[in-house]
Amino acid sequence: MKILVINAGSSSLKYQLIDMDDESVIAKGNCERIGMDGHITHKTFDGRQVSEDCDFPTHTEAFERVVKALTEGDASVIKTMDEIAAVGHRIVQGAEIFDKATIVTDEVIDQIDGLAELAPVHNHPHALALRACKKVIPDYVPQVVVFDTAFHQTMPEKAYMFGMPYECYEKFHVRKYGFHGTSHRYVSRALAKAMGKNVEDLKIVSCHLGNGSSITAVDGGKSVDTSMGFTPLDGVIMGTRSGCVDPSAVTFVQKKLGLGASEMSEYLNKKSGFLGISGVSSDNRDIDAAAKEGNKRAKLAGEMLRYGIKKYIGAYAAVMNGLDAVLFTGGIGENAADVRSCACRDMDYLGIKLDEELNAKVQGELAKISAPDSKVEVWVVPTNEELLIARDTKELCGL
Repeated sequence: MKILVINAGSSSLKYQLIDMDDESVIAKGNCERIGMDGHITHKTFDGRQVSEDCDFPTHTEAFERVVKALTEGDASVIKTMDEIAAVGHRIVQGAEIFDKATIVTDEVIDQIDGLAELAPVHNHPHALALRACKKVIPDYVPQVVVFDTAFHQTMPEKAYMFGMPYECYEKFHVRKYGFHGTSHRYVSRALAKAMGKNVEDLKIVSCHLGNGSSITAVDGGKSVDTSMGFTPLDGVIMGTRSGCVDPSAVTFVQKKLGLGASEMSEYLNKKSGFLGISGVSSDNRDIDAAAKEGNKRAKLAGEMLRYGIKKYIGAYAAVMNGLDAVLFTGGIGENAADVRSCACRDMDYLGIKLDEELNAKVQGELAKISAPDSKVEVWVVPTNEELLIARDTKELCGL
């Protein structure tokens, strides 16, 4: 049984075709620069590749090219789309409407589009992609949407509410939603399996660290708090996002620079974080390289991330009244040994002690990196959001 997983952005369309019999990836690719000049990259499980410029005026043309890449040419992997049992889509914002995976209907697409104000960069493009997919994929093939925010719908009211007038929540739905939920759900369960325990019996701090980063307290398999908030801007410092900032500092700088609301939002989302602090790059690898060469601002940016992670680990251990494990995932979490080391340093009081030699060797693989006498286990757990979406799709469709 084969399931196609789609992750659509405003100008991109990533995809994976997964064989659910053994959960292996048959092919994957990305349609980029939709609405501009267009380009597709397509790779198969046995190394065949396609990379070419294409005309992608809309997501519809991109989907059509995906179908062609999968079914035609030297890098095809299926004969027809009839071989696909279902399609699963990643959706960023489901708000309080969607707390679980849902079968795609025209009404569901309209509801996703209606949440665009809460996630303007993501939800409207998601809706466009869903409508485009319905034009290309046969009607008899079920489609499912899986929401990043759904995992965090278990947060208690005291965790997701802001200290603003209650009418902001009632009228405008302003609250903490949290993001990366699909990743946090996948890795927390993968960790429990690796530990030989039930996730319902564990208290976990899950650190998803990449260009966008979020940290989640997972108590008994449920999210009870998370670092990202109303939008993915909150929490620790990120590639180009500021992370947590005093709101008065925002209005102060906005006035000083003479920026409008949308301009200030771009300033915080696109010009801040590693890039804004270091002046070098938004990429953690570039930051580390510059820091090693003596760039003080790059060093500061790295220290701010490590310090922020440490604060959340301590805070979430307090929230859960205990801690069994800390896990690192995402591009930085899986590959940056120094980030993991610094975030866990001087945490002996909490029972966290790394095996530094082992930690330095681990990169992009499932591995325990805590010392044998560490009371809290520390792990690297590679994430696989696409596989979780495929699993949800299979389960919901009864396949």
